Amino acid sequence: MSGQTTGSPAGQGFDYDVIVIGGGAAGLSGAVALARFRRSVAVIDSGEPRNAPAEGVHNLLGRENVSPADLLATGRAELAGYGGAVITGVVATAEHDQQLGGFEVGLTDGRRFRARRLLLASGVVDTLPDLPGVAELWGRAVLHCPYCHGWEFRDQAIGILATGPMATHQALMFRQLSDDVLLFRHTAALDDDQLEQLAARGITVIDGEVTALERDPSGELAGVRLAGGTVVPRQAIVVAPTMEARAGFLTTLGLQPEPVEVNGVRIGSKIAADGNGATAVPGVWAAGNLTNPMAHVMISAAAGLTAGAVINGDLITEETAAAVAAARARAQPQPLDPVG
Repeated sequence: MSGQTTGSPAGQGFDYDVIVIGGGAAGLSGAVALARFRRSVAVIDSGEPRNAPAEGVHNLLGRENVSPADLLATGRAELAGYGGAVITGVVATAEHDQQLGGFEVGLTDGRRFRARRLLLASGVVDTLPDLPGVAELWGRAVLHCPYCHGWEFRDQAIGILATGPMATHQALMFRQLSDDVLLFRHTAALDDDQLEQLAARGITVIDGEVTALERDPSGELAGVRLAGGTVVPRQAIVVAPTMEARAGFLTTLGLQPEPVEVNGVRIGSKIAADGNGATAVPGVWAAGNLTNPMAHVMISAAAGLTAGAVINGDLITEETAAAVAAARARAQPQPLDPVG
């Protein structure tokens, strides 16, 4: 492996200095930072990025509107250029390596890899409202983030599907982009303050439960069907998915997702980590949507870079301590052989 140098794990039983679980913006950014420091690093990725349905990535300085697939392909190529590896697979387990003192990662196909450190960047899964048409239009005309998709639907007819505490906030955000914003009350409760805010901004509240999103003959969004049968024309629908951490493989490490709440209402889960990505388990860092479900691509990439740099520093500290211990041992006077 071209990234290996003196002090790498070669010959010590480890496959890599660092294994990165998840090959999105956070994982690849961390891996590139490590590979540029001549660390042997592998990214394990299933090839199912969260933002795959989106046409382009936005608010990523210098790469505005790049497709998610092209962004990841470029990141992989950059990693390969520095000697890093990408392993295609799904992680089933991650646990302490009792023999070597590092970590062992097991894939669903039976392959196993050992590393001194782990960087977790497996992201989240979006659980969408269970209504016909929502999943089919997700990432195209069904949206959740005004910063990710808002500009593309400026001045269009936008509907907010109210399913929880974020509905009023979403409506007020999208109102900045269009004069034609409706909030479908659906199953959500709105208090007097929220209703006052919506009315003040000219956002009409539509009562009644939504039963489906209607599509036109080409498969694109036509409107919102209410329980009474009325179809309200809309060009985009905003929803609030529940964002669940991809963390089932972490139980053997002792890491459990914790809830993410807004106004006391659970909107998802995450793995807790400090500002540098360190988790409660020594030797394990986390970054990206796994620790911040609402982070944009640029924020996730920055978090991955930060974690990668800190991991490299942690390895340098360990290696320096080992080198000092070895030097001291060599400097100790050796006992003389007894004269017989």
